[in-house]
Amino acid sequence: MEARLFAIPGSHPSITATLILEHKGISFRRIDLPPGISKSLLRRLGFPGTTVPAIKLDGRHIQGSRQIASTLDQLRPDPPLFPTSPEQRTLVEEAERFGDEDLQEPIRQILWTALKRDSRPLRSYLEGAKLGVPISLAARTGRTLVALSSRRERDEEGPCRFLTELPALLDRVDAWIGEGILDGAQLNAADFQIAPSLRLAMTLDDLRPAIESRPSGELAKRVVPRYPGHIPPILPAAWLEPLRPLAGHGSRVHSPAP
Repeated sequence: MEARLFAIPGSHPSITATLILEHKGISFRRIDLPPGISKSLLRRLGFPGTTVPAIKLDGRHIQGSRQIASTLDQLRPDPPLFPTSPEQRTLVEEAERFGDEDLQEPIRQILWTALKRDSRPLRSYLEGAKLGVPISLAARTGRTLVALSSRRERDEEGPCRFLTELPALLDRVDAWIGEGILDGAQLNAADFQIAPSLRLAMTLDDLRPAIESRPSGELAKRVVPRYPGHIPPILPAAWLEPLRPLAGHGSRVHSPAP
C-alpha cells in the first residue's frame, strides 16, 4: 500500500493528512502543489473537489482530512485512529469535527490577515517544499492567494472577531485534554486534526504566548514538534487584547501599533 499525498506547503490540513499516513505506517510520496494554481491541478488529477489534502491510494481518490482519516482507518485498522468504544468514538469524532469545522478557519483567517499586512514571511512557510518551480515564484503566486482569500475581510471586524473567539476555542481543547479525549497515550484522529491548527497559530509571534503554555499548546508541540513558517509581531495591539489574559506568568502578547 503506497499513497500519493497532494498538499500545499504550510497547510495545516495537509499536515494532518501527513500525520495520519505516518501513524498508519503507510508509505507515501508527498507532492507539493504551488499555491494559487492548486485548485485547477487537483481537478486535472481527477479529484472531485479543489482543496487539499488529497490522496491517491490504490485507485481511490480521497479528499479532505476527515475523509482520509475514516477511509484509512477502514483500510488499515491498526493502529486505530478512533476508540473501539462507541461512546468514546463519538466524543473523538466530535472533537475531530470541531478541529475541522470550527478551529481551522479562524486560524487561517488570522494568518491571512497577518500576511496581508506583510507578505514577506510567506516564503518561510514554503521551507522544504518541492514544488517544481522556484520558491520565489511560488511565493509570488501565494501572495495572490492571500489577497484573494482575505478579500472577504475588508475591514477590521473579521480579524478582531476571530481573535475574540480564540480563547473560547482554546478552552474547549483544554477541556477535552482534561477529560482524556485528547492527548492520551495513544494519539487519535482528533489529536491529528486539532494540533496542526494550533501549531500553525503558534508560528505567529502575536499568538504564541497565549497558546504555548496551555495544555492545548503542549498538545500542539507534542504532535507537531516543528512547523515551518514564522511571522514576527504584526497585528495591532488593540486586536490582541482578548489574548492578553491568556499569556500569563509574566509573558505578554505584544505587537507594534497599526
